[in-house]
Amino acid sequence: MPASLFYTDEHEAFRTQVRKFVEREISPHIEAWEEAGAFPRELYAKAGEVGLLGVGFPEAYGGTEADGFHKLLLTEELCRPGSGGIVAGLMSHGIGLPPITNMGSDALKEEYVPSILRGEKICALAVTEPSGGSDVANLRTTARRDGDHYIVDGSKTFITSGMRADVITVAVRTGGEGMGGISMLVIDGDTPGLTRTPLKKMGWWCSDTATLYFDGCRVRAENLIGQENEGFRGIMQNFNNERLMLAGMAIASAQVCLDEAIAYARDRETFGRPLIKRQVIRHKLVDMAQRIQSARAALELLTWRVDQGQWPIAEVCMLKNTATQCMEHCAKEAVQILGGAGYIRGVKVERIYRETKVLAIGGGAEEIMKELAARQMGL
Repeated sequence: MPASLFYTDEHEAFRTQVRKFVEREISPHIEAWEEAGAFPRELYAKAGEVGLLGVGFPEAYGGTEADGFHKLLLTEELCRPGSGGIVAGLMSHGIGLPPITNMGSDALKEEYVPSILRGEKICALAVTEPSGGSDVANLRTTARRDGDHYIVDGSKTFITSGMRADVITVAVRTGGEGMGGISMLVIDGDTPGLTRTPLKKMGWWCSDTATLYFDGCRVRAENLIGQENEGFRGIMQNFNNERLMLAGMAIASAQVCLDEAIAYARDRETFGRPLIKRQVIRHKLVDMAQRIQSARAALELLTWRVDQGQWPIAEVCMLKNTATQCMEHCAKEAVQILGGAGYIRGVKVERIYRETKVLAIGGGAEEIMKELAARQMGL
């Protein structure tokens, strides 16, 4: 990655640590894991042992204090093997755990957070439903109070790590209609009445994705995160962080496409000359680099602003769209430059090309991002 004014020597040392882990534990196996449709559960424990799962989480529960650039570097380095699925699956606690650490009771944090950060348990977030994704205020999964428990009924879909999650942070309706009736519960993966169905996807093959069904699940009342009917705020705050990291994933993946395209163009000869000597190819590569640098500059500036306590929601929404559009362009051009080689399974750019749409949809579709940005701008 190009040098940045925002990164200190400490950041770069952290990057080196993560890169060594990725080169040792992930890159040699990623193609086999993609074809198998899963990666070993043991990888969570390995990542936990070297502290990667705890980045940005409270030290009191086994985490490591970190700023936004540590998180960004972690995302970038995990993207180097060219598999968004490994990032989404291994780091699914990155969206499942913050509601607990930000809003949960001390008892909830002590019970769940340390084991997740050690990689002993897998955590997932369950918000999206079959009836709608970004329209969180109208979710239908209900949690009815029954003495010391909630009775949960409903379903969730497109849940990352949904099949093997041990701890699931679930958005439920405890009150009336709209955002004011939404709460969040921690539901254990072995809760009676919870069933799961795996989903096959266009991309992210090694990340398990599932539909979850809750049929009369009894959940302890103390597993309520924060106050009843005040979960919407936590969900929205979580979305903002997720969108920033999805933008980071998209830009890092675009960089992988550029790197792979440059390497291939230097090596491949056509009509007696290296492909990179063709003006049309060089211009494609420059255009890719131009888009990546522009998107990365916006990402780093917004990461800095969030670290200062700001939440520029409109800019984050627009950044997510800019980043995913950059990734789509770079993946398309990289496959074109590699030609037939770019269409063969096992090549990074082929895999990334199949993964472009999930980032343009997940965490809020492109069209939703535009509407949210327009509202924030008072349009």
